[in-house]
Parts: sequence; C-alpha cells; structure tokens
Amino acid sequence: MKIKALILILFLFTQNINRVFADEGMWLPLLLETLNQDEMQSMGFKLTAEDIYSINHGSMKDAVVLFGGGCTAEIVSDQGLILTNHHCGYGSIARHSSVDNDLLTDGFWAMSQEQELNNDGLTATILVRMEDVTAQVMKFIKDGMTEAERQAAIDEASKQIVADAVKGSHYEAKVKAFYYGNEFYLFVYEVFEDIRLVGAPPSSIGKFGGDTDNWVWPRHTGDFSVFRIYANKDNEPAKYSKDNVPYKPKYFFPISMQGIQEDDFTFVFGYPGTTQHYTLSDGVQQITEEENPVAVSLRRTRMDIMEKYMTMDDATRIQYASKIAGVANYWKKMMGESLGIRQWNGIERKTKQEEEFDKRVQTNPELKAKYGNLMAEFEKVYTEIRPFNAAFNYFFEGVWSIEAVKYAWNFNKYIAVCSQDPKSTEIPRLQEDLKKGIEGHFKSINYDIDRETCAAMLSELGGMGKDFLPPYYQTLKEEYKGDWNACANNIYENSYFTSKENCTEFLDMKAKKVKKAADDPMFKLASGIINLYITKIQPGQAKYESRLDSLYRIYVQGLAEVFPEERMWPDANSTLRVAYGKVKGYDATDAVHYTWYTTLAGVIEKEDPAIEDYYVDEKLEELYNTKDYGKYADSDGTMHVGFIATNHTTGGNSGSPVLNANGELIGINFDRVWQGTMSDLMFDPNKCRNISVDIRYVLFIIDKYAGAGHLVEEMKLIR
Repeated sequence: MKIKALILILFLFTQNINRVFADEGMWLPLLLETLNQDEMQSMGFKLTAEDIYSINHGSMKDAVVLFGGGCTAEIVSDQGLILTNHHCGYGSIARHSSVDNDLLTDGFWAMSQEQELNNDGLTATILVRMEDVTAQVMKFIKDGMTEAERQAAIDEASKQIVADAVKGSHYEAKVKAFYYGNEFYLFVYEVFEDIRLVGAPPSSIGKFGGDTDNWVWPRHTGDFSVFRIYANKDNEPAKYSKDNVPYKPKYFFPISMQGIQEDDFTFVFGYPGTTQHYTLSDGVQQITEEENPVAVSLRRTRMDIMEKYMTMDDATRIQYASKIAGVANYWKKMMGESLGIRQWNGIERKTKQEEEFDKRVQTNPELKAKYGNLMAEFEKVYTEIRPFNAAFNYFFEGVWSIEAVKYAWNFNKYIAVCSQDPKSTEIPRLQEDLKKGIEGHFKSINYDIDRETCAAMLSELGGMGKDFLPPYYQTLKEEYKGDWNACANNIYENSYFTSKENCTEFLDMKAKKVKKAADDPMFKLASGIINLYITKIQPGQAKYESRLDSLYRIYVQGLAEVFPEERMWPDANSTLRVAYGKVKGYDATDAVHYTWYTTLAGVIEKEDPAIEDYYVDEKLEELYNTKDYGKYADSDGTMHVGFIATNHTTGGNSGSPVLNANGELIGINFDRVWQGTMSDLMFDPNKCRNISVDIRYVLFIIDKYAGAGHLVEEMKLIR
C-alpha cells in the first residue's frame, strides 16, 4: 500500500502513540497542496502551495539555495544577492583572513561588485523541479531480493532516471529515497560555481555569544553573511571568471519591514540535513544515553586543547577558528538533545508507541502475519549493533580527530605500491599528488595542538573495546606504561608525517626505500586502527544498519496501516522542505518562561570586555546609545535582534529564509533552543523552537553599522 495515499487522512490525537503536532514535520513542497495547504491557511497563511512551489512560473522555491554542502541561503535581489548565516559563510570568510587582514574579527563589506571576493569550491544549488518516481524505481525491484540486490536495482533505476532527466541540459539530478525506501523522488538542480563574498559583520556581531550562547535562548547573535551568485552571459552556471555577471533569478524574496507579533504564522523553507523521527526506543536510548555522552566528553577535551593554543597568538586563532566552531557546534547540540529527551520522557513515549503498535498487530490476524515478529527482530538487531556503534563513536570522535593520523593514512596506497613494485609506473603520479598537498596541509595544522589531541584521544580509546583495537595500540600502552603524553611526543618527533620537512624528505626517497615507512610510528598507528575500522567496525556496522533499514522500511509501512489516523512526514535527507508554525515563547524549566524576541538592549546587557564572546563593538554601542535605528526599529521603538517560533528545523536549515503569512522574509534561521535539539528524534511542541535573526537587524547592521546601504537598495522592502 502506498504511504502517500495513506497520509492523506487527517490525523487523530491519541494518548498512547507518538502524535504529529501541527508544528511538526518537514514537508515536501511538491505535496503541500494535498497535505498541508488547508492547515497552513487555517493557521494564517495567506497564499497557496503554488506560490511556494511551481514549475510553471517563478515561485519561492527558485529563491531558496543549498549553500555549499550543508547550509541554506535565500536570494533577496534581482542581482543574485543571497543571505545566509555567518557561521555558514565562516569558512569562506576565514580563508580570506590573515593576521594583517582579519576579516573574521573586523568584518568585510564590498562597496562595489568589483570588490566582491571569489570563493573557490563554494557552490549555490537551486532546485529546478522534483518528481515522484516511485513507480519507475519499483519496476526494478523484485520479490525475494536481498538488501544488496535491492539497493543495486535502485541504483540502476536511479541512474537511468537521472540520465533521462538531465539529457541535453546543464542540470544535475539525484534520486532520493523516502520513508526508508518506500518512496523515491527525483530532484533536478542548477549548480552555480561562482559565488562571491559580499559582506560579513565582525565576529563580535556575527558570532556574538559564541559557544557560550550556542544552542540556547535568549540569543543576540547577528548570524548572517552576504554573498552573490554569478553566472555567464546566458545566466547559466559557470566557473569563476571576470566576465561573469550577477545571476538573474526567477524569483527573489521581498523583505517585510512591518515586524512580527507572537502567534504570527511563519514558515521555514530550506534544506534540512537529517532527522531520525521513526527511530525506536532502543535506538534513541543508544544515541542519547550511550553515544552522545562519549562524543561530548571527547569533543570537550579537543576544544580545551584548541582554546589553550588559540589564546596564545592570532595566527593560531584564525587557523583554528572554523575548526573549533565545527567541533563546538555539535558538542553542545548533543548535550541538549539528550537533555530534551530526558525532560520529555522521550524513551518512555517511544516505548508506549511501540507497545501500542504491537498490541494492534497481535490482535489482527492480517497485520500479525505481516508484522508479528517485527519488534522482536528490532530488539535483536539493536543488541547486535551496539558494540559496533560504540566502537565507531570512539573511532570517529577520537582517532579521526587526530589530523596526523588522517594525513599519514593518505600515504597508504603510495607506500603499498612502492613496497610491492618499486618500478611501478603509477608511483610518479601518486608522488606528485601527495607533494601538491603538503603545503596546504601543514599550513592548516598546529602540530602542538595535534600532538596533545593525539595523547588525549589515545588515553580514551580503551572504551572502544579490546576487540576493536589493533595490537600496536596495546604495544604502545605497555611500552609507555600508559603515559600517552610521552608516547605522542615520541611519535611526533620520529614520524615523517608530522612536519613539512620530514614529509618532503620522505617523498624524495627512492621508491625501493619507501617501504621502511611501514615502521613509521604514526603510519603504524594510523594503518593499525584504520585498517581495523575498514575490516571490522565498518562492515559490522553496515551489516546491522542494512538489517535495520530493511526493518524500518517494513515498520514505516506498518505504521501507515496500523495507525491510519496518524499523519506521517518523511525524515529529512538534505532535500528541499517546508516547515511551518507560529512565533511563540516557551517555558524552559520550572518557573522560567522565555519571551519570543530579544533586542539590542540585551547585547549591551551581556557586554563583558573580559569575555571574548561578549565583546561589543564601539560603533554598535554608539548606535544603541543614540537609538539611531533608522527605519529598522520595531514599532515599540526598540531594535529587535532575534525571535523564536515553533517551526521544525534541523542541521542544514542554517541560513534558511523564515517567512511570514505573505511569503515575505522576516528572518534568517540559525539555531534551535537547547532542549529543542531533541527534534531530530522527537518533536516536543512545548520546547522545540527554531531561533532566527530578525531581518530588520540584518539590514540595520548592513546599512547603519557597515555603511553598505547600497546592498539594501538592491532589495525589495515591504513597509
């Protein structure tokens, strides 16, 4: 039975199952008219699904951009101007920064298009259309196929569908699975490669509150940056060229200057990364009570080491700014996720849903024949995958965080070829490729930081379990009697792969001598642990994940049959989605209620010159003191900075446009409240809130603070 047909039924709130709330869900824009339009309009939406997604004329989907590989942006002018988060543009801003020209600290504003900065490798992807291709894929799938055979058939079908979709065009396309492979959709894209940095506030604005305030509310961060899409003279994607011109979009978002009020309708349009909404209680328990605590501890250790060295000199601070931000982001998110699940009794709620599912199944002969053993099978597989997941967690958060380990592993093929056949014609090419990467690698690494990280991570790897550790690890432990600092110092002093000079010397060796690198301590450490991951951890995890995927495909189909009264939405998978809700405060804990917005006054209240996260720029403070807010002030005379709403978001929604009932831009999504990060697993309507920067604060910073009013003049402001 097709899930899409079943989810047309209106849902019923029940006491025992995991209900879908009005604010919950990340919905496919193609299906909004059927599934969501009536509800959206009942909540205050004044347009139609056709205004959001259309292939017949320009619509909102043409102004939503997949920014890079993991954020969202929105087009806000007819000259390809786009807004996203400061933290989404952070890596690009950092690459343009140096000690003498510190754009991260000081900000950057191009006062003309000629001053805009190129960003090699950065892309902006815009959806052309999406299409349900389930029937086409299912033709390739036969009863009795193994999971591997089924996936091979899906891959073959997808390859043909994609080829037909892009034939004779410059488009790119993907087929993505939904509901664990019960449905499939084709996505056709335009991918632009010439993306230039236009503006970014200083970190004291764009990163105000830093890691201290990350994932929490109230928030006072001006988390935005400005880029522009360029195209060739035919308005098509092209690699960077001085001859390229600003992209002319099919649609761009008008910007509301009217402000918002509590209970106003809002919706978020973007590219959410991943959710695990259908995960059973066993899976939620492993994630929140076993895996997250380990990852949080290991990341905190790494951050402490980075922070120690970053405070010593500006070069290291700039060098590691983007790295520590990436580590810190999910460090705090995982803590909030686990906290939210505990506060909402999430595991108990999941358990009740599973018990209700099994109860209905066991009392219905037809359902029992299909799903009678499903819960028992899940329990068995979750028990079997547990040690593999634990080992992977230590590997990814521990071993894989050691930069020298990853770098040494890059030489694995070169060493193997040289050892097996010193006269191989493949050697010069491998050698040249590795030499090209030396400069960039050592420029990005502080090996004092990496050495300390190595020692700290090795001291924790025992948690992987002895079955997942290579003999060389035990040898080192015994040789250094558990003194991992001494061990790391020796490894880094005696390895080819921990200094630019040693690495260059190694690649200049004659091929027949290269095999002695197999005794290099860093290479032995890397090859020992990584080979064990490749041969044991990854295959074991993949085996049981494949079984889980198969079970979840059956379970999701079963949910539609067993709970026909419940509305279902597909987990996020980095495809374009709409989430909708209302502007609303929330009760955080007992006796603590948060209002729905923050103001510039809160920035000034938090100011603390002794804490880098709370530094306030003199010019911003002057604008506050003189109340020089211009046309960007709220009707109450204050300068609003951020707001929260009940929209269901996740990673990837960073930078997404937040829109009002008229489809006008009112903010840029950048975060969730701490306890609400549980929404990747479960949605609590009382706690889950997305955090956005008020678009008027963005324009205020661009115009009044930065003096880049020419950018605002490009935009269409609705007063």
